[in-house]
Amino acid sequence: MGRRRRKVVKVIKRGLPKVFLCPKCGSQSVSVRVRRPEAKAAVTCGSCGLSAEVDAGLREQPVDLYCRFTDKFYGGAIG
Repeated sequence: MGRRRRKVVKVIKRGLPKVFLCPKCGSQSVSVRVRRPEAKAAVTCGSCGLSAEVDAGLREQPVDLYCRFTDKFYGGAIG
């Protein structure tokens, strides 16, 4: 007699992105570099050169800092 085995379901967890979409030129080339000791982050687009400094908290991920960057861009503070 053979045993019946349970099918193992592999759950693939998606990670957070490392490169983001530029709000100005539309290319997938925005990178976020976080400097923890100074609590600042440099957000730059490698394609069009759009860049800004954003305040970074201790527990904030690059995704959160990118969202703050896009809020500043659409608000007119960066241009």
